[in-house]
Amino acid sequence: MKKQPRQKRRSTQKGSLVVIATLLISSAVLRIGEGAGQAFARDPDNDAIANANGEAMGKTCQTSEDLQAMLEAFQSREARIEEKEAAIRDRMHALRIADEQVTEKLAQLTKAETQLRETIALAETAAEDDLDRLTRVYETMKPKQAAALFEEMDPNFAAGFLGRMRPEAAAAIMAGLSPEAAHLYSVVLAGRNAGVPKE
Repeated sequence: MKKQPRQKRRSTQKGSLVVIATLLISSAVLRIGEGAGQAFARDPDNDAIANANGEAMGKTCQTSEDLQAMLEAFQSREARIEEKEAAIRDRMHALRIADEQVTEKLAQLTKAETQLRETIALAETAAEDDLDRLTRVYETMKPKQAAALFEEMDPNFAAGFLGRMRPEAAAAIMAGLSPEAAHLYSVVLAGRNAGVPKE
């Protein structure tokens, strides 16, 4: 029973060697065949003429009509390609100029936007400063005089000032208002931030 596995191994090894030998022989035949094809393609008469008249062949090049037509086709194609390349160069130049102009415009717009933001910030600061100043004026007035002014104001406008004042100054002015006006201003003050999202 031990002899059978050895025999199988030997037959497998022999089969592998046969396959490898066949591949090597096939490769050699193919290589020889390629070299022979090149040798057959070479005409000895043409080689002799070329060696004898080497100088004459080099100086005068005669082309057939087919070669001339092919040469003209290549020249025509080359001319078309050069035209396309010139058109592409012109287009690229135009795109480069347009890109530079767009970049310049963007820089101008960015500068204008910065200036506008600064102007808006200045205006907002100035408006805020004006409101603070006016609020301090109302706070320093006598409560009865301020209450008389607030009675004449629009409720939203008056409530805005009351909301900015110190609580004690706002309370003194509210005490001098008529009950209807005080109630209206209180409703406006209480509802000012009711619409603000809580989340």
